[in-house]
Amino acid sequence: MTSMSLIAADSLPVEPLDVLREVARSEAQLDELRWQQIAAARGAGASWAAIGEALGISRQAAWEYFTRRVTTELAANVENSDRCEDEAMAIAVEEVRTVRRSRRAR
Repeated sequence: MTSMSLIAADSLPVEPLDVLREVARSEAQLDELRWQQIAAARGAGASWAAIGEALGISRQAAWEYFTRRVTTELAANVENSDRCEDEAMAIAVEEVRTVRRSRRAR
């Protein structure tokens, strides 16, 4: 698991801008941890409904949160390849289908 520290209100800097920087840093750490744990939960077979419930959001919101980053990463990879975005998305979709088929076969 990612090493992180939570903000202790009594140890925050005095300057408001410094506090905001600390809050932003902590939010980034929490976001990364959240994303990693969603990926782990999906890898373990958890449904989007169960993940959404654990996060206190809807199934759809959990799925959108996760896929937003995946889509961004795919787009970045397309920019660094000879494939067009549609070709890259088709490959990604086929990979997902392959994983789903292998899970069903278990």
